[in-house]
Amino acid sequence: MSNPQDAAALRAKYLAERDKRLRPDADAQFLEAAGDYSDFARDPYITEPLTRAPVTEERDVAVIGGGFGGLLTAAKLRDAGVNDFRIIEQGGDFGGTWYWNRYPGVRCDIEAYVYMPLLEEIGTVPSERYATGAEIFAHCQAIGRHYRLYENALLQTTVSKIVWSEAEARWVIETDRGDRIRARHVAVSQGPLAKVKLPGVPGIKSFKGKVFHSSRWDYDYTGGGASGGQQKLADKRVAVIGTGATAVQITPSIAPFAQHVYVVQRTPSVVGPRNNTRTDSDWFQQQGAGWQAERMNNFLSVITAQPNGGDVVKDCWTDFFVRVGAAMKANAQSDAPAAPPAVMQRVDYAKMGEVRDHVASVVADANTAEALKPWYNYLCKRPLFSDDFLQAFNRDNVSLIDTDGKGLEAITETGIVVNGQETAVDCIIFATGFDVGATPEKVGGYDLRGREGLTLEAKWARGYRTVHGVLLNGFPNFFIIGGHIQGTKAFNFTHTLAMQAEHAVDLIARCVNENIEAFEVTPEAELRWLAEIEAKQLDQSKFNEDCTPGFLNNEGNFRGKATFIGVTYGGGPLAWERLARAWRADGVERDVAITYARTPQRVGQFS
Repeated sequence: MSNPQDAAALRAKYLAERDKRLRPDADAQFLEAAGDYSDFARDPYITEPLTRAPVTEERDVAVIGGGFGGLLTAAKLRDAGVNDFRIIEQGGDFGGTWYWNRYPGVRCDIEAYVYMPLLEEIGTVPSERYATGAEIFAHCQAIGRHYRLYENALLQTTVSKIVWSEAEARWVIETDRGDRIRARHVAVSQGPLAKVKLPGVPGIKSFKGKVFHSSRWDYDYTGGGASGGQQKLADKRVAVIGTGATAVQITPSIAPFAQHVYVVQRTPSVVGPRNNTRTDSDWFQQQGAGWQAERMNNFLSVITAQPNGGDVVKDCWTDFFVRVGAAMKANAQSDAPAAPPAVMQRVDYAKMGEVRDHVASVVADANTAEALKPWYNYLCKRPLFSDDFLQAFNRDNVSLIDTDGKGLEAITETGIVVNGQETAVDCIIFATGFDVGATPEKVGGYDLRGREGLTLEAKWARGYRTVHGVLLNGFPNFFIIGGHIQGTKAFNFTHTLAMQAEHAVDLIARCVNENIEAFEVTPEAELRWLAEIEAKQLDQSKFNEDCTPGFLNNEGNFRGKATFIGVTYGGGPLAWERLARAWRADGVERDVAITYARTPQRVGQFS
């Protein structure tokens, strides 16, 4: 992108497309799957509801959530010799995201060799570079068996309350099954893809056909399974609401079976080729000990512009960042170097041009192709990769309903209304995602109260305060695994989960081994971490402001609440991990108030 006039025209186009999506209600445009809409969050996979007596017990640790965050925490607890823990999970099995999302075509968008944790420990060999959801779910179950986590789990159990008892120096946890568990430590891990959201349009409850959210797929209605075979849709007109990561996988999976598929689009996604391949078993078996950690670190180093030994993964994710790195290097060596943001923007314009050219080369109908072309910066939305989504629009029974940024207007008894026109359908599938930015207690749906009844909402009313995004003053012995607020983030979410789980478990194990009753970071420690956050914070306000609305910038209201990318540690996840380890080695004594069992409260040595 060397022509300034071209750059100016692209910027104007990007802003015009952004403006179509701007709404004063921002994130409030969505409905929570609760109350009158709670059926959309009902578990469709439990064939035999669990019947058991209430549990009353005391544990060293309660782990809330059985997705990858909870599994990694529990596995590391086992490795650390802390075996007195209880996992509480509302689903019928472990898996989290991969338990709930079993829709046709679901698979990982990060290379399985770096996304699926504990491959070496479990012995799992992914069958493909980008594994299917069923395979990842099976791996979660294998982790549960390998680390004997099922014997410590309360499944089909929803936490209703977590309250700190000052008199007992314990967290008292209550559930919907009448359980009462007293735990010295609590680690919560409700992931970002857990709290179902729906479009706030009139008429959802009035629809007479079949309607469900993609994360609660109804195979009784569609037939088949995650790998296909939705034969029961043969006489059905299906509306898929959304064109994000879920819709990109659902659409080509059901298109061969449905009478007709209507894809309702607000804003097109970036969709590049996935180029998926089978795993080379010889290559996999030749990897030496510790290979997965090295590969995960390499992936993170490339996409966060950290020193590395070259791009080992070499996929669609790293390609963009390798380009940026090369451009930055060339710019630094030029006689008249440009500002780094301008250099990155040139790379971005070129990359997005390739994305739009790819759409045009695949989609036969010119009008459909034009509507599917994204006009915004590459990282405004999570880039997607597919070998069959764009191709699906070349089928006679697949139609794109482009809303020009406005979205679905209403639902009637017999169909959907877009641009003032009704389309009759038999089935509506909401591929509308999740409340990614919700805090742990909002995702888990429980009442969380720390010292003197303190809630997170009250604590953060005047600004976010944590240490490392994991620890909180006012919440002793409490750890957030997977939190994005003042923590760390990466496209490969499981890697940062592993980092945060290690941080929490190391501290928990030391508390258990040293008979520490209460462990709580001080307000001064929170302020020091806040200063570190501010010192390392990348100013992304301009980038967010220019982006088309989405969950990454809180639907355009990025200044209104913490966004997924807005308040994390700016030094990057690898630096966060080094900093957290260093703090555990020599920062705890200064930053933590410790109460030892059967002794007066004191700030003591944390050896």
